[in-house]
Amino acid sequence: ADGTDAKPPQVWQLPPMTLLQPVPPGAGAQQGPEELEKTIHTIQATLAEFGIEAEVTHVERGPVVTRYELLPAAGVKVERIAALSNNLTLALKAESIRVQAPIPGKGVVGIEVPNQARAPVVLRQLLESAAWNTTKAALPLALGQDVGGHVLLADLAGLPHLLIAGATGQGKTVCMNSILAGLLMTRTPDELGLILIDPKIVEFSTYNDLPHLLTPVITEAKKVVSGLRIAIQEMERRFKLFHRANVRDIRSFNQRPKVEQQDLFGDAEGAEEKETAEDPLPERLPYWVIIIDELADLMLMAQQEIEPQIQKLTQLARATGIHMIIATQRPTVDIITGTIKSNIPGRVAFKVAQKNDSRVVIDQEGADKLVGRGDMLVLSGANKLVRAQGAWTKDAEIQAIVDHWKAQGKPRYDNRFAGKDGGGGGVELPGVADEDDELIQQAIEVIRQTRRASTSAIQRRLRIGYTRAARVMDVLEERGMVGPTRGAEPREILFDIDGLAPMEQDGADDDGA
Repeated sequence: ADGTDAKPPQVWQLPPMTLLQPVPPGAGAQQGPEELEKTIHTIQATLAEFGIEAEVTHVERGPVVTRYELLPAAGVKVERIAALSNNLTLALKAESIRVQAPIPGKGVVGIEVPNQARAPVVLRQLLESAAWNTTKAALPLALGQDVGGHVLLADLAGLPHLLIAGATGQGKTVCMNSILAGLLMTRTPDELGLILIDPKIVEFSTYNDLPHLLTPVITEAKKVVSGLRIAIQEMERRFKLFHRANVRDIRSFNQRPKVEQQDLFGDAEGAEEKETAEDPLPERLPYWVIIIDELADLMLMAQQEIEPQIQKLTQLARATGIHMIIATQRPTVDIITGTIKSNIPGRVAFKVAQKNDSRVVIDQEGADKLVGRGDMLVLSGANKLVRAQGAWTKDAEIQAIVDHWKAQGKPRYDNRFAGKDGGGGGVELPGVADEDDELIQQAIEVIRQTRRASTSAIQRRLRIGYTRAARVMDVLEERGMVGPTRGAEPREILFDIDGLAPMEQDGADDDGA
């Protein structure tokens, strides 16, 4: 159902905390002092066997791992301690240990040892914490508890995008459900719009008909391109609104004095500005969050179309309140390309199979040493890597939250997703159809203005997919207007940029084919 502007604004009720399972009795249980002393003695004795003198100065106990902080004696190289990780694992009879040599910001080496008994971390623990209730985050993410047992939160608006990666069954989907549950517990459909992309079909089916959705859950790869294109159009629309309102970002736009709206564009010049000025500025803009459950499937099917759009959104959309969360179970360089990763500073790494996969996700080793089942490394904010246990959210809790929202109203899908450019038909994988004659003329004009005949310039200026832009360049080559491809160099321009008009060139003789 589509919402109409004529209706009065709906008053939404946030879900009550009682929809979430209570904190289990064992959640605060920790190792006893005897076990800690035994582990401390084993660590120090094992290092002493290899001639390394070090003292455990502090212990931080978390729900899944305990971190022992070692102060090496003078003259001891920390690299020697890191090199003994396998020997320490053997001596402690542990599944896997992780050595931080040194802990950033501290003059000690950290040795993280899995607890014999895990303490459960549930979403309600995080949402009832003082950190959650006092956060000023625009889009708070409930991630889990760190090694010290402290609640780990992040602000998606500040990250401003998040990459989640790890091997199959290590906690990625549970993490995304916890993130979504935290957002849905605190943000109404007027404050938050969601675009859920689920190539696996079943992961986000619980969220069908959620009022926050801007479009039905997208499950077909061919429709993803259209959805991302509309997000780019919305980003550009918002930049124009910010320009009219004389603000720089969505927070300033939503907090601006409303009395100034009437006179913002009273003396607009130019037909386009006058036309825009007739439409009053919206009072508030909702944040948009785009969540892709499995990037690998999309990259394998339509990388040339999808990667440039993800790049544009991650580069530019931050100020407009449009943010992305991307997950994959294949953390390899052909899926998480440098283009995508460079613009996504927020990372969550679950257990991966090998060191190379860890480097792809968090630019260093460590994720291969995790113990699985929600154990994760989080890179956010100040470029500081934090180990944490992700919150466990049951399917029944997600269903209860979604039912709470569905009982208050139907989804008000954005009309753009249902139209010609929207999710209805997905992307038309390119040919140059009859209606694209105008597109070709626009491409010629772009070449005239930029004095470069490159596919990327056509794609960027005309806001079309790479494959379609490449087809346009092929047509121009067939007409003798540009030369063949020359690797990374722009094509040679074979028509008079300053003289011949595009429409005249269409029927002209070839200049240099």
